[in-house]
Amino acid sequence: MKQILTRLFLTLPVVWLVVSLVFLLIHLVPGDPVLQMLGEGATPADISALRHQYGLDQPLGVQYLHYWNGVLHGNLGDSIRLHETVFHLIAARYPYTLGLTVAALVFALVLALPAGILAAVRRGRWLDQLLSIVSLFGLSVPGIALGPVLILLFAILLGWLPVSGANSSGAPTIDWRYLILPSITMGGSLAAILTRMVRTAMLEELGQDYIRTARAKGLSETAVVCRHALPNALVPIVTVVGLQFGALLAGAIVTETIFSWPGLGRLTVSAISNRDYALVQGCLLSIGLTYVLVNLLTDLAYRWINPRMRG
Repeated sequence: MKQILTRLFLTLPVVWLVVSLVFLLIHLVPGDPVLQMLGEGATPADISALRHQYGLDQPLGVQYLHYWNGVLHGNLGDSIRLHETVFHLIAARYPYTLGLTVAALVFALVLALPAGILAAVRRGRWLDQLLSIVSLFGLSVPGIALGPVLILLFAILLGWLPVSGANSSGAPTIDWRYLILPSITMGGSLAAILTRMVRTAMLEELGQDYIRTARAKGLSETAVVCRHALPNALVPIVTVVGLQFGALLAGAIVTETIFSWPGLGRLTVSAISNRDYALVQGCLLSIGLTYVLVNLLTDLAYRWINPRMRG
């Protein structure tokens, strides 16, 4: 319990740093952000009004305190282009990004776990070599190239799956058929990474003394692999999965743009294109805080899985 409280306490400086960097974003933009938002035809009155709306006419320290107050109360400002609160816009898009990220992670794990185990058990044989080639191919193909290929093959040529969007009705729900191609695009490289890591971890465990003891007791190879080696091999994989979940969340920008997925990544791209800095700040803050939260949960899960880390 003490270690958990310590880990929670150590997360607070990271949260402070994330919020502070997001706050400074609008001040680090080259030029005048107000002029960029309004365009070249803005009048002095418009510029003055927008400065006052964003609080940019106040000292930096006062702006910082006001921003923190807004974050703590869920007030991230208003979108200058969409005329809605940033919190409402993010709340409407966040479930789509979270659902896509979870689907991509599940896809990666479903492929990587059996592939990595088989590669380790069949070390040096043709199956191990084939899986190594496939995983290397998965690492080499970025999502920005894989996505269009999947659309061309499965959506346009074969017509099995829809091209883009989250559903056909426009309702705030996710149709699983629309989820397949973007989740494969996002999870493909992760599956390749996890396959190689599972193989390495399994090979290390299969060479341990307790595995030889289990085999000497007459246990079947399936029991040795699944009941003894696999649980211990998964301990380091948990950390990687947690970190990669955050990376998937941040990398959803590319996939959501390719598939017109109505998530947080696409909203971020739209906000950047429209120079809607309040919305950009809100999107980046949401992604950053989610990353911190996932890392915290991963660390706690690692301590729970690994008895040696428990205090």
